Amino acid sequence: MVMRNEADVIIVGAGLAGLVAAAELVDAGRRVCIVEQEPETNLGGQAYWSFGGLFFVDSPLQRRMGIRDSRDLALRDWLGTAGFDRPEDYWPRRWAEAYVDFAAGEQYSWLRQQGMRFFPIVGWAERGGSFATGSGNSVPRFHITWGTGPGVLEPFIRRVRDGEARGLVTYRFRHRVTSLHIRGGVVEGVEGEILEPEGPVPAVGAPEASHATGGSNSSSARGMPTSRTVVGNFRFGAQAVIVTSGGIGGNHDLVRRNWPARMGTAPERMLCGVPAYVDGLMQQAVAAQGGQIINPDRMWHYPEGIENFAPIWPLHAIRILAGPSPLWLDERGQRLPAPYYPGFDTLGALQYITTGSGYTGVAGSQVARCQSGAAGGQYSWFLLNQRIIEHEFALSGSEQNPDLTGRSLRKTLSRVLPGAPAPIEAFKQHGQDFIVRRTLPDLVAAMNALTGQDQISLGRLRDMVDARDGEMSNPFGKDAQMMAIRGARAYLGDRLIRVAKPHRLLDPSAGPLIAVRLWVLTRKTLGGLATDLDGRVLQASGEPGASAAGLPAQEGHANHPQQSGAPIPGLYAAGEVAGFGGGGMHGYRSLEGTFLGGCIFSGRVAGRAAARAVSGR
Repeated sequence: MVMRNEADVIIVGAGLAGLVAAAELVDAGRRVCIVEQEPETNLGGQAYWSFGGLFFVDSPLQRRMGIRDSRDLALRDWLGTAGFDRPEDYWPRRWAEAYVDFAAGEQYSWLRQQGMRFFPIVGWAERGGSFATGSGNSVPRFHITWGTGPGVLEPFIRRVRDGEARGLVTYRFRHRVTSLHIRGGVVEGVEGEILEPEGPVPAVGAPEASHATGGSNSSSARGMPTSRTVVGNFRFGAQAVIVTSGGIGGNHDLVRRNWPARMGTAPERMLCGVPAYVDGLMQQAVAAQGGQIINPDRMWHYPEGIENFAPIWPLHAIRILAGPSPLWLDERGQRLPAPYYPGFDTLGALQYITTGSGYTGVAGSQVARCQSGAAGGQYSWFLLNQRIIEHEFALSGSEQNPDLTGRSLRKTLSRVLPGAPAPIEAFKQHGQDFIVRRTLPDLVAAMNALTGQDQISLGRLRDMVDARDGEMSNPFGKDAQMMAIRGARAYLGDRLIRVAKPHRLLDPSAGPLIAVRLWVLTRKTLGGLATDLDGRVLQASGEPGASAAGLPAQEGHANHPQQSGAPIPGLYAAGEVAGFGGGGMHGYRSLEGTFLGGCIFSGRVAGRAAARAVSGR
């Protein structure tokens, strides 16, 4: 098979990181070939389905909302959340510092210049809830893009399409890269298989026509599984290759293989928050040829998943973005302990659910499950009422927020009107994990009937709810969740659209009562291919490489100097495949809004570095 010289740079993957890298290469006058295993309808990858949240520090919108933020505060929050504690965390920590500098610096103005706009109320995700030095955001930093995920992609797709019009960009859809072409230790291209260009293999229960996206020469609908039938092979050459193929969240075999021991055993049933093509196979292919994967056991999965009643991909899940008021119960009906409230500590809550114990975000500070002898569970519950669901429930994803995705000001303003948003009501009526009843006895009976197990005691749950409701009689109290709710309402943004006024859960005027069964939803891999600050992939070597020589030991690990191989010439990585930079810039946990931002930042870094390294034609 003859090597075809396709471009100056080949980008493997047509998601957000790949598009950003391509846009930067086009601006530098470099020829780019984007190689993607999926059809053109999937241009933009996972980012298309996202809520469009971005992490900014000291933005004009924050200042307008009276939020005092700074680079130093954000970095303290980041490091307290990440918990870097390994010798190989040298590059991830440097990437973290560089990203916080970007988020506190030019990111906002740079994206605004490209036409991106943002919802005026800044959200407060991952609030932490332990100590100032622990995990979580000290202030609201979650900026929702006007247009959600498609709005994030729009400027970069436009820039890449402009490059295509200038003859600088070519696409090779339905081309699956299986290996790198390396000669003399230098990456000179990619090899792989050509997949048949046919329509989708529909997910169970997914009406094909309702999800068609149009605008492409492929009949495959966005996000739906596609054929893996091979019809040919290819070998493309270039001066450099940038891998932006995403993570492993759609490959549950890989997720289970890398599931961290600290999280117990992976639940028997998990839902999937990403399409099936997020399979991690390209990351494994790079590792098989000498690329270094670090921190593969660091993952970011959500415990608040519900099964989509109109799925697009297998086990298609939607994450509930809840305000702080619902009671979070384990599968036995016991409240999760502080600080595991909705929106406070995602990974801590997940760990508590799967193991029966958790960490407060401070080293050595562990909380055990309340009842004796209880092991980890498979699912959990939100317990709330109609008033709470109207004020506090949102669903993650572009398709679940048509007002923001469609940039409809009128529809967005309707969120402050009585009643839950239409997508929430649709799930309440059709979602198999939603239970709506007028009385607590009826609700508990339905919860036990849904699971087929008589695990939830009506008497015990009633005592718990009555005690919680008793805290509503005055502005004082000792229930930490009630204190957190009152604290949240001190922020104008939460009081306006996010947090219901404190009230009794069993108040008949606030009913009916609602229970939602929650599953673990696989989403992001926080580890990945190790890269230096230019996005160059490092060799899997135990010997100190040239890229690390002479650098100081990581703070707190003076006895463990960084060990990493030298950069592999001609090979770069960006986005989730690189742990969003460095092989894991988030550490163990994320501050949210940093996944899309991580793709943008690492894609920009890799694109600019590759442009400097290759010669134009």
